[in-house]
Amino acid sequence: MYDDPSDRSLVTAAADGEDRAVEAALRPRDLDEFIGQERVREQLSLVLQAAKRRAATPDHVLLSGPPGLGKTTLSMIIAAEMGAPIRITSGPAIQHAGDLAAILSSLTEGEVLFLDEIHRMSRPAEEMLYMAMEDFRVDVVVGKGPGATAIPLELPPFTLVGATTRAGLLPPPLRDRFGFTGHMEFYAPSELERVIHRSARLLDVDIDAAGAAEIAGRSRGTPRIANRLLRRVRDYAQVRHDGEVTRDIAAAALDVYEVDARGLDRLDRAVLHALLKLFGGGPVGLSTLAVAVGEESETVEEVAEPFLVREGLLARTPRGRIATAAAWQHLGLTPPPQSPVAGQQDLFGAAEA
Repeated sequence: MYDDPSDRSLVTAAADGEDRAVEAALRPRDLDEFIGQERVREQLSLVLQAAKRRAATPDHVLLSGPPGLGKTTLSMIIAAEMGAPIRITSGPAIQHAGDLAAILSSLTEGEVLFLDEIHRMSRPAEEMLYMAMEDFRVDVVVGKGPGATAIPLELPPFTLVGATTRAGLLPPPLRDRFGFTGHMEFYAPSELERVIHRSARLLDVDIDAAGAAEIAGRSRGTPRIANRLLRRVRDYAQVRHDGEVTRDIAAAALDVYEVDARGLDRLDRAVLHALLKLFGGGPVGLSTLAVAVGEESETVEEVAEPFLVREGLLARTPRGRIATAAAWQHLGLTPPPQSPVAGQQDLFGAAEA
């Protein structure tokens, strides 16, 4: 596997082993229990119900969207709804066509194969997957050179569920072989509050509506982060109070864990602080900004920047990263006269027009 730089943040969508075990216990078991993603749920429900009525294997499913929104959970729900077993693997784990052939040849009829980060699969394996998805067979090459022989291997009908955080990296031939494609959107605060109340019941946490709203507002629109923060707030409430989670207790707990009112964590604020205080709001290059905060460029680009851009606190321009007026306001700072904030309206106004 690989070292995911997002593991370094409390509010990251990645999870360690213990967190994964807890999150697995909190996963919904069916579509009715799954909160949010109304459009994807409705469309997927039609696909599964139609397959049941035909007594057939459902079409292959592609789920795209940011991490932590429920792609793995939906794959497990697909298997549960169809009464089929599920096999879970990931694109980075499949580096050779033989790796994929070994997995496919051991599938049983109707089994669900969940392939996470499918865009990171090797090209030879990807090309083998084309035939497996369309014709339910693969050609296994035995030998090398002129004496090599391709042996056709028939596969039982199965359902591939691919998940990706970067759908644009999937080649069209692979993307077109999925019968259903669903894009997962960030959650609204009201949906996250429902997620938090459900998780609180399962974790036996006493939380009021205001406390759930406070956690939801700092969860970046991501259920996995909401559940993570709920567990940290629970710890704080049990150790320093009577265990009940209110708005004030939730806010105090998240302040201890350095998650502010907009969901920014230590790394996010360090990036903004460096951009504003050291570079006057930019523009500044990614590598320079990463050195300033003591992180790798990939960490800044993949962990901090997407959320900061989505919140309207940072912008990527051809000249480099620049802070927006909202960033200065959020940190309570006044932009200097030479700050690019004054020209941002001209920079982005044309695009909006």
